[in-house]
Amino acid sequence: MTSTLDRTTTSRGLTALTAFALLLAAYRGFRLPGDWAVTLEAVSLTDGFHRRFLVGTLLRPLALATGYAYWVFAAAAFAVLAALLVAVAVAFARTRHPARKLLVAGWLLLPSGGFLFHEVGYFEQLLYLLLFGALWQLPRRPAVASGLLTAAVCTHEIAALTVLPVFAVVLLRQFPLRSTAMLLVPPVVAELAVLALPASSAGAVARLGTALATADFTPRADALALFERTQSQSWQLYSITEVLLYVAPIFAVVVVGALLQRLDALAVAAVAAPALLAFAGWDWARWGFLLVVNFAVVLWLSPARDLRPLPLLATAALLACLPLPYFDGQHPREPAAGQAFAAPRGSRTVNTAPPSLCTASEPPCASTFSRAIARPSPLPSVT
Repeated sequence: MTSTLDRTTTSRGLTALTAFALLLAAYRGFRLPGDWAVTLEAVSLTDGFHRRFLVGTLLRPLALATGYAYWVFAAAAFAVLAALLVAVAVAFARTRHPARKLLVAGWLLLPSGGFLFHEVGYFEQLLYLLLFGALWQLPRRPAVASGLLTAAVCTHEIAALTVLPVFAVVLLRQFPLRSTAMLLVPPVVAELAVLALPASSAGAVARLGTALATADFTPRADALALFERTQSQSWQLYSITEVLLYVAPIFAVVVVGALLQRLDALAVAAVAAPALLAFAGWDWARWGFLLVVNFAVVLWLSPARDLRPLPLLATAALLACLPLPYFDGQHPREPAAGQAFAAPRGSRTVNTAPPSLCTASEPPCASTFSRAIARPSPLPSVT
């Protein structure tokens, strides 16, 4: 009787802590979707784009009917974020393990919690929603789970370094090697096809730019320019070494944290995989955020009885000291200061690029780089 009462008290306490952490994360990071994210949400296969086309293709009929109204894309972005939060809440409510509940609360209290709300509209939120859906379907309908991961690849090609490694780890734990390979074939083939094809057909960017000219938001020409640059051209715009150095502290903390949890080599590889996005673009804070996301997701999917609390708390303490700079010149709201965001959406100046990308002879990140740094990444194939 006493043991049951203690478990109930602990569960209620963790639920209250998680609710507080969620509200704090929303307060610190909430904003409206930026023009960069909204512009990319308009990209569709019908318009001749061969990457990141799933969301735009689904929204295209409504977008055309409303003249590419901002609210269409903003509503879709918030719907994805809300569905993602509901999925986490359901998993939280169903688990009986206090360590897993504490994992959710801790993740929301870290800088990653506010960053989740700040990056509303970015496609990785849909990637993880599709991953959670796939994991839910996996025991009953493995083919459907594989299809959802294939859809993730069509949403954004960084699925190959974010959700696909996590999915592969789960498959290897639950299925024979042959079945695992068969279920991975569709998303892997889709990924290879997406990377092999040109990012867009000739004239697609110009046509969409013309269509967006009458929209009630400011279309980001630099976002659409992603689909016209080659990978080598993008690499000329930033230093991969510098981005790796910026990501390195978060990478080291989550990898060591995973090793201290005694995860197997494949699970550790899934945690570390987002670090390779440094070769995709200079958006190091976003890559750091995805490292923390994969760390938490892989731990959640591991046996709860194997979670080691003290190493986990040490990892969280170190991650709390590693901030994730926001886009568009914005900063996390501070409860004591009552800060508000200076620019809800559409600002062109951000603080996420390595300083050496700005030249001393110009105002900080003025001209080309001020426009380029405001986007998630320079690569047409990855961010």
